[in-house]
Amino acid sequence: MRNEERLPSDVHGVRTLIANVVMIGEPGGREWTLIDAGIAGCADDIAQAAADRFGDAPPGAIVLTHGHFDHVGSLRPLLARWRVPVYAHAMELPYLTGQADYPEADPEAGGGLMARISPLYPHKGIDISGVVRPLPEDGTVPTLPEWRWIHTPGHTEGHISLFRERDRTVVAGDAFITVKQTSAFAVLTQEEEIHGPPAVFHLRLAPCRRIRPQARSLEAGCRDHRPWQADGRRGADGGTGGAGAVVRGAGGAASLNG
Repeated sequence: MRNEERLPSDVHGVRTLIANVVMIGEPGGREWTLIDAGIAGCADDIAQAAADRFGDAPPGAIVLTHGHFDHVGSLRPLLARWRVPVYAHAMELPYLTGQADYPEADPEAGGGLMARISPLYPHKGIDISGVVRPLPEDGTVPTLPEWRWIHTPGHTEGHISLFRERDRTVVAGDAFITVKQTSAFAVLTQEEEIHGPPAVFHLRLAPCRRIRPQARSLEAGCRDHRPWQADGRRGADGGTGGAGAVVRGAGGAASLNG
């Protein structure tokens, strides 16, 4: 059984080199939403995957879990193609409107070869001020009436995760990861274990640490830096890294904010 089959039919992941994006919408339907925009240079692949699944229907919106380079890399060409609104947490807007850059990666955080080369990772903000909007303060998600956003800061100030009560599905963003990304050995071997977000970019550990015990009991997952996964098994097609999970709780929803 392919790992995708363990997830709801309307939740689909698309690989963009080292990161996944998530499409929420029933295949063949005309209403869907894109979560994150992956690595730069992958807009055509994302658009083709969308066309295969939804025909010529554009997404109703693009929702960002946060604005790091591996989540917004293909955003501009996708917006040129689709011209749709983008939603993010209000605290993330300075990094999406040209007002601020993220802190540079800390090569001393977490140890390991991957941490030492982390200063090479892009950390500049982007400016999409003409289309980005703050998510509603009441926790609702425009274009996704069954879903709610949850503020899960730590990896960035305005990091969010998405949750659907009906089937207890979570799009966790980088709130937790399943490969120690500071370790080149772990990245190469894809050795799985639950970790907090990559320490080289992390701002505050406490908020994201709260979900780690519950995350161990989750049944199925898709990470932004790993392929789709179920029952704790490695994804079938390899992968390089950690988070951006779409996960469904086996015995109840993970408590993401306490």
